[in-house]
Amino acid sequence: MKDFITIILAAGEGTRMNSDVPKVLHEICGRPMIDYVIDSVANARLKKICVVLNKEHTAVLDYINARKNKYIKAVFQKKPQGTADAVMSANKFLSKAKANVLILCADTPLIKTQTLQQLVNHHKDRNASCTMLTSFLDNPSGFGRIVRDEYSKVRCIIEEMDASFSQKQIREINSGIYCFNSVDLLQALNEVGLNAKKKEYYLTDVIEILYKNNKRIETCVSSNPEEALGINSRLELSHANEIMRMRIIEEFLKNGVSVLDPKTTFINYGVSIGKETAIYPFTVIQSGVKIGSKCSIGPFCHLREGTVIKDNSVVGNFTEIVRSQLGEGTYFKHLGYLGDTSVGKGVNIGAGMTIANFDGKNKNRTVIGDKAFIGCDTVIVAPAKIGKSAVTGAGAVITKGSNIKNNSVVVGVPAKPLVKAVVKVIKKSKAKKTKKKK
Repeated sequence: MKDFITIILAAGEGTRMNSDVPKVLHEICGRPMIDYVIDSVANARLKKICVVLNKEHTAVLDYINARKNKYIKAVFQKKPQGTADAVMSANKFLSKAKANVLILCADTPLIKTQTLQQLVNHHKDRNASCTMLTSFLDNPSGFGRIVRDEYSKVRCIIEEMDASFSQKQIREINSGIYCFNSVDLLQALNEVGLNAKKKEYYLTDVIEILYKNNKRIETCVSSNPEEALGINSRLELSHANEIMRMRIIEEFLKNGVSVLDPKTTFINYGVSIGKETAIYPFTVIQSGVKIGSKCSIGPFCHLREGTVIKDNSVVGNFTEIVRSQLGEGTYFKHLGYLGDTSVGKGVNIGAGMTIANFDGKNKNRTVIGDKAFIGCDTVIVAPAKIGKSAVTGAGAVITKGSNIKNNSVVVGVPAKPLVKAVVKVIKKSKAKKTKKKK
């Protein structure tokens, strides 16, 4: 929308998080919370975005720059003096706005694109000076309340710490998400005074200023109050994680994936799963994992970043995979670890198989060819290569740098081709018999 710009407020100090990490970089389902907000805005076709940052949080600036989005600009708030001051920090950006501005906080990751679109459309259709996203809560504790006059027009927003007993009974709450006419906003910001208690300039004071100037103030009521949840503590972060986790799982369920027990299944943002795949309980799937169709995953399975599982494969209980690919129709059913490994089609991996991929300095790769059979408790010390249709005996140790030929069988510690191993056993047996005769 060419007549809109967006200001995302990300300058909060986040002291209640008790963390060295800037609040907006804390992850929800494997993704920094600020990313959810930026994407919701961008998907609402609001491309021009200004992010207001705390000058102490250069890590946030680095993160935004790493996105390499030419439409996102960043400015610093000189001092943490409240939300109105934060908006004024974007004055240069704001003064270029052709008509309207959307303002929201970077710590509201649950806001949906559809809700922002409804808010923007409502604002434009009513030609309002300000349109606020509000919700009705049975327990509005902790939120600013929407105060209306005798004609039901919005008169002001009262913060809870400043509210009277009767005002605290108001159930309509402020989400902190607004659309403004940019000219009206700039004029009102110049009239905002310093709050005596907090020594800050509140953006919420703009509402009362607009009311006194007879400007049109509208509300757009959200049917889903959880979208307005702001993250100020690790408890609230945990709550947001739970909501987002269920959103992700519900989307997979709609798309033909079976998640047998959503309560014990953890799937991060950015995971791909094909139709007719079943995810069993106590499974953790991290961001970037790709799973094909008609697979069976879990229970008690951990799929880490860089894992790709092709169609019709089975990954069973007490297994962990990272930075590895499993070919179509491969079975890895019980108790094992795959790291930095390329596994071909139709491979059977026995229980207890482990890839020793880390030598203390580097992660090394292993290649297992199509239709190989990896015996129980096999240890493969990477780098190594197992040929097509090769077989490893139970308890075999494939040493570093090994290249097991196609169709061969290796056994023992260290693993050797079966024929040589048998000859060695025979020689030992003969030697023992010779000693006895002597």
